[in-house]
Amino acid sequence: MSDRRGFLGLRGGRAADEADEPDVWRVIQLARHQDRPYPLDYIERLMPEFEEIHGDRLFSDDPALVAGIGRYHDRPVAVIGHQKGRDTRERTARNFGMAGPEGYRKAMRLMDLADKLDMDLVTLIDTPGAYPGASAEERGQGGAIARSMQRMLRLTVPSVAVVIGEGSSGGALGIGVADRVVMLENTTYSVISPEGGAAILWRDAARSRDAAAAFRPTAASCYRWGIVDAVVPEPPEGAHHDYDEAARLLDGYLERTLRELRRQPPDQRRRLRRERFRRIGAYRGAPTEDGSAPAVGSGDGRSPGGE
Repeated sequence: MSDRRGFLGLRGGRAADEADEPDVWRVIQLARHQDRPYPLDYIERLMPEFEEIHGDRLFSDDPALVAGIGRYHDRPVAVIGHQKGRDTRERTARNFGMAGPEGYRKAMRLMDLADKLDMDLVTLIDTPGAYPGASAEERGQGGAIARSMQRMLRLTVPSVAVVIGEGSSGGALGIGVADRVVMLENTTYSVISPEGGAAILWRDAARSRDAAAAFRPTAASCYRWGIVDAVVPEPPEGAHHDYDEAARLLDGYLERTLRELRRQPPDQRRRLRRERFRRIGAYRGAPTEDGSAPAVGSGDGRSPGGE
């Protein structure tokens, strides 16, 4: 059962209609803003006791993906997140938040530990996509992402995925298959970046604005279509203007949601998680009496047209 009580859309506590949505390209620029808080910024404010783990026990460590155990509201919690880096040197070292197969294998190490020790799992998504280089493919990039998604589906512990910046492609889905998926107000979540979509549709990456306007990867659209369960508001000018307030707003949703999820029996939680993702993008039932096509969406009556 999705959590749609509060934090529902944009400001004012309701799901926005398409006409109410902010400019799509502006949201994309805010999601990519170089000063937005990254996972380690939220961890510092919400989980001061945090121990990071390193390495995939097979090839190497991947700095693009941070993983570790922290203490959150007096409970141990496993945390995984994409870390882009602040300056050119750090961004290069962290590969701009584009994880390779080592990163997803490291994430699975932590998922297994969370399941074994009965720790809640929180993932913080902010990536333009998984690293697309030949070296990553040679080391099993696609398989690592697929196994990470499968591992999340099989978890018995509560899990929440939070899109804190841009969530694009399989790089985001690799740590996004959770009981609850939530987006911050000025973030994006999509199967591909606007530039990538434009390159495929029109063979011209310069038409990224047209692609963004077509598939609207904003938090408001994703909520209206049932792809995410809630939208957490940000400080008035965006999360990059006030890290402390952004963390406080996220904390209010996260603590309540994990508490509610812990009340569910593990088997029920896993079943509902699987059903949640099977509903996304599926046609609902037979055509209506007037012959029109059934709605497409998450099963709650929201269609990509916002009807």
